[in-house]
Amino acid sequence: MSKVVIKDIMETIYMVEQQHLDVRTITMGISLRDCADSNINRVCAKIYDKITTKAENLVRVGEDIETEYGIPIVNKRISVTPISLLADSFSPEDCIKMAQTLDEAAHTTGVNFIGGFTALVHKGYNKGDRVLLEALPEALAATERVCSSINVGSTKAGLNMNAIAQMGEVIKKTAELTADRGSIGCAKLVVFVNVPEDNPFMAGAFHGIGESECVINVGVSGPGVVKCALEKVKGADFGTVAETIKKTAFKITRMGQLVAQEASNRLGVPFGIVDLSLAPTPAAGDSVAYILEEMGLESCGTHGTTAALALLNDAVKKGGVMASSYVGGLSGAFIPVSEDAGMIAAVQRGSLSMDKLEAMTCVCSVGLDMIAVPGDTSAATISAIIADEGAIGMVNNKTTAVRIIPTVGAKVGDMVDFGGLLGTAPVMPVHPFSSEEFIKRMGRIPAPIHSLRN
Repeated sequence: MSKVVIKDIMETIYMVEQQHLDVRTITMGISLRDCADSNINRVCAKIYDKITTKAENLVRVGEDIETEYGIPIVNKRISVTPISLLADSFSPEDCIKMAQTLDEAAHTTGVNFIGGFTALVHKGYNKGDRVLLEALPEALAATERVCSSINVGSTKAGLNMNAIAQMGEVIKKTAELTADRGSIGCAKLVVFVNVPEDNPFMAGAFHGIGESECVINVGVSGPGVVKCALEKVKGADFGTVAETIKKTAFKITRMGQLVAQEASNRLGVPFGIVDLSLAPTPAAGDSVAYILEEMGLESCGTHGTTAALALLNDAVKKGGVMASSYVGGLSGAFIPVSEDAGMIAAVQRGSLSMDKLEAMTCVCSVGLDMIAVPGDTSAATISAIIADEGAIGMVNNKTTAVRIIPTVGAKVGDMVDFGGLLGTAPVMPVHPFSSEEFIKRMGRIPAPIHSLRN
């Protein structure tokens, strides 16, 4: 074995043991289109049988790869075809039954989460979409591992303000139905604009209708590795910073590619994509905020934060895309408040606000993620927050999203504990001024002129 290979192996071991390097998720996407039927019991039986058959060995294979290669794989997950596509003939009660079937299948296979209780309403509603949205709060309250995503706009279609207004109400009701658990149902629900069809990360994962029958997608991580790399170039110019991040992202992604190919071969399922996203955890040192502060910011959220995040996001993509044959999903830096120890600290010390987070999402992956707000926040205010974030995605032709948690009984400054990777969220203030008349206008905000690129 050459000295170069030995050095690479030792470096990877060090990154795993000391810098929180991991594969954040292996996600198996499964098409449920052939589960359609006019009888809800037959539909549920088909869904359960297909998921438990296709994903029977997913968790075991993931654990075997962890053991053999010494690379932690934090989550094993499943994503399925948007359930709204199967709901046209059914009632909201039937839709809840499908959600419970997904939950049972997730428990049987042993996966952490199952995504795809989803509707795509960026231009309008079909019957199945309406049924799913009506069922959504109770479905999330009645299940443990089911995650939901709703796409309410796109650069091509504009923003569906009817759907955005409805989602404010849905989020409020979901919070109330799960109030005894810190309104955790909202942590399993994300509202998108320009949603990708191959995202392996929850709560937004679903198996797109353009995907093959079954596929393996992998999401890598490693904010701690990037921070440690930057510690070695302290005081260097931004060109050096960018090059350092690119080289580090390349190494992280190569590891993800290896895991993806191994999982694909052992499960006999085609390899889909590697998602390059830097996904933080509540663990000390595993924080995107700490990377930004390593660049020279006293506290994440201060002036310069958006510029630092833009550099980080771009360098991660440039380095990662050279390391994998197929890159997809979201691929950038996540900034979920509750899942990032540095973000939590920044909120608590007053340097990071909701408005600054919104500005930061112009240049990074997704959007306002895992944001806890007071339980008495109105549905109209939540819808307006979604509309603002959606407008950023629509105009900039990028994916944006909102995962917001109006925690029943909580007030600004309280801490809400969701447990596990979902972490602990400080309750953040929202503007006290009403957006209700704005949201009541309904209709569609037209697509921007640059959508006409045919």
